[in-house]
Formats: sequence, C-alpha cells, structure tokens
Amino acid sequence: MNDRVSTKPEFPRIFWIANGVELLERAAYYGVFIVITLYLSRILGFTDIEAAWLAGSFSAGLYFLPTFSGALADKMGFRGALLLAFGLLTLGYSGLALFPALLESQGLVEYGKEAIYHGLKEADIRWAIIPILIVIMIGGSFIKAVITGTVAKSTTAANRAKGFSIFYMMVNIGAFSGKTVVKPLRESMGDLGLINLNYFAATMTLIAFVSIYFFFKNAETNSEGKSLAEIWSALTRVVRNGRLISLTIIISGFWMVQHQLYATMPKYVLRMAGEGASPSWYANVNPLVVFLSVSLVTAMMSKRSALSSMTVGMLIMPISALLMASGNMLSGESIMGMHPIAFMMIIGIVFQGLAECFISPRFLEYFSLQAPKGEEGLYLGFSHLHSFISSLLGFGLSGYLLQAYCPDPRIFDNHEQWVAASANAHYIWYFFAAVATVSAISLIIYGVIIRKLDGKKEQQAELVTA
Repeated sequence: MNDRVSTKPEFPRIFWIANGVELLERAAYYGVFIVITLYLSRILGFTDIEAAWLAGSFSAGLYFLPTFSGALADKMGFRGALLLAFGLLTLGYSGLALFPALLESQGLVEYGKEAIYHGLKEADIRWAIIPILIVIMIGGSFIKAVITGTVAKSTTAANRAKGFSIFYMMVNIGAFSGKTVVKPLRESMGDLGLINLNYFAATMTLIAFVSIYFFFKNAETNSEGKSLAEIWSALTRVVRNGRLISLTIIISGFWMVQHQLYATMPKYVLRMAGEGASPSWYANVNPLVVFLSVSLVTAMMSKRSALSSMTVGMLIMPISALLMASGNMLSGESIMGMHPIAFMMIIGIVFQGLAECFISPRFLEYFSLQAPKGEEGLYLGFSHLHSFISSLLGFGLSGYLLQAYCPDPRIFDNHEQWVAASANAHYIWYFFAAVATVSAISLIIYGVIIRKLDGKKEQQAELVTA
C-alpha cells in the first residue's frame, strides 16, 4: 500500500491564470468606473445629466450582455474569447486615455494639473466617446461569462466551493486595489489623474492579454452550449414570468440606491466636502462590510425564507440613504478628523453593505427556484436584469438630481452663487430614501400575495390527491 501524499496540485494552472487575470480586470474596471462620471464631466465637459445617462447605459450593457457573450465564447473557445475580451479592453481604456489628447490637438481643451475645458460643450466630437465605451462594454461582457466558466470547468465537485471562494476573493482584491489607486493619482495630478488612470487600466488588461496568449490553454468548452436564439427565448420566458419579473423590478429599487456609490457619491462628496475627500476609498467600505458580514448574516437568516431575508435588507436601505443625507445638516466641525458629509457618507455605506448581505445571496437562491427544472443555469444568466434596470434608472435619476440640488461649481460665476444653488444638496438622498421605502413596502406586499397564491396551490393539490 502506498501511503505517500499525492503531489498533484489541487487546482490546475489554468485555474490560477484565470483568477489572476480576473484580479487585473477588476482592478482596471473599478479604478475607471468609480470616477467615470467625473471623467465625463470634468474632462469631456458633459453635463451631469449627459454623463449619468452615458455611464448608466455603459453599466446596463455590462449586466445585460454576458449571457449572450457566454454563448459566443462557447463557440469560439475560452482562450480566443479571452484574447478578444482583453484586446478590446486594452484598446478601450487606451482610447479613454488618448481621447482627451485628440481634443487638445484640436484646440478644444487645455490640460495642466487641473483640466480646463473651453468650447468643448458645443463640440460634437466629444460624443465620439460612445464607441470607446461600447468597446469596453463588449470586452467586459466576455470576461464576466468566460472567467466564471473557466473556474467551473477547472474545478471538481470536491473543490468547487473552495475554487469559487478564491475567485470571489480575487474579485474583491482587484476591486479594492483599483479604487485605492484613484486617490493618489488625483492628489498628485489633479483632474489630469482622471485621464492617466486609464493608462493604469490599459496596462492591467494588456498584462492580462499577454498572460492569456502565452500561458492559457483552452478549458473544455461546453458542447451543449445554448445558441443565441435559445438564450433570447429564455429571456422572453423570464420577462413573461409575472412572479420573477415583479420581484426583479422591486429589487431594482435596492440596486438603484446601491448604484449611487458610482453615480452620485463621487461628485457629491467632492463638491460638498471638498477636493480632499476620497470617494474611491469610501466606496471600498461596501465590499469590506460585505466580506466581513455576509457569512454571519446568511447563517443568522438560514431558517428564514429568502423573501424574509430580502425584506430585512430592503428596510435597511432607507436608513442608509437618510444617514447619507444627514451629513449636510451637521455643523462644519470635523468628526474623527473627517468632514461631516464624508463621515456620514461612510456610515451610510456601512448600512448599504449590511443590506446587501441580506438581499443578494437570497435573491439568487429565490430566482433559481423559480426556473423550470433543468433550466436553472440559463435562467440565472438573467438574474442580473435588476442591475440592467437599476443602472439605467439609478444613473439617469442621479444626473437630474445632481443638476437640481448639487450642481457643478464650474458652471457658476462665483462661489456664493454655487453655495446658494447647493444649499439643499442633501435632498438628493431623500429621493433615494423614498425609492428604497417604496421598494421595501412593495416587497412586503409581494410576499403577502405570493404566500396566498402558494397557499391556494397547496390546497388545490391536496384536493386532487384526496
């Protein structure tokens, strides 16, 4: 009998390469996305409303396309799909970095440590940023589909749970590091750092491209992969499922508020708490809270239904928004060395993270249980429809609210005019508190109706078997 311990590694090389490039991609994406509305407004001169709709459409596409991209990746092979994805991402992020130089060469903008645009708001060429954003969106959609597929195919039933825990750890490390690098760039280079951040992102995705090219071999593709027609058919069935689509719309209210970490918060804190604020670091509080709390919350709610857990989370969200609003109503004295607006923003984000712990895991559980047997995976591909809806509505609403209550100081002739215009900036968070409250009440009503419908089905089933 051979008692020697096997030296075979627990995970194959392809697993570690996939996780490594995922870390790089997340660092690139979150570093850019946390300041995307700042880039669009401060560098390219888009209004708050225009920047919000552009960023919201970009985010919505990233949540809608991966299921379709995954089907194409099955046909292409994962290696080819990843090379295409990282090639597009590198071109896209490079485009974000180089586009302002094109504008400068045409005399539309001048850059020093602080960006100063002139004539750009009337220049149609600034809308050429849309194809660049689409290139990044398409590339990113392949990443979402292929990396998770690679992790699944390079693990076994025995180590799959550990494999995905490593994957999610890499996602969070990448997201954390990407947002962390923003502050030193802005502090050292002012608004010019918003441009050079894209060089950082392009470098990350280029390293990933080279790693895939030299070291990645195709994972076994899914020979039973769905066609685009089958996926579209599944989408139509999900949309026609009244129970699922109603819940998706209700949960979209939670994500509308959650998306304000990217849509409203960066501009709000920089305008209200000053340029020394650190919105990218504040945003990191959310994943930190989720990381520390999700296991505890899940265990605590394990004996409660998915709807009960989600309802608790939804009831926390209005509190989160009201805490964010309260910073503007406190005195100007610092709290623990921080501006009151920045301090209360962090407290509000902590509550958002706690709400997410109650909602996100259980929503996926509930969504999967509504799928026809054998189609759970296909249905789960559309479990992020709520983020598609909330990206469009959340970012869009943000733009109008910022313009109404916390406008860009650069459009005013003097500081006093801006102070008067932004006196009620905290009203923005009242609107999102209202959205969260309506969503919470709607979920309670939804739960009551669903329990009655299920009760009737059980009674009918008992009559049939009697």
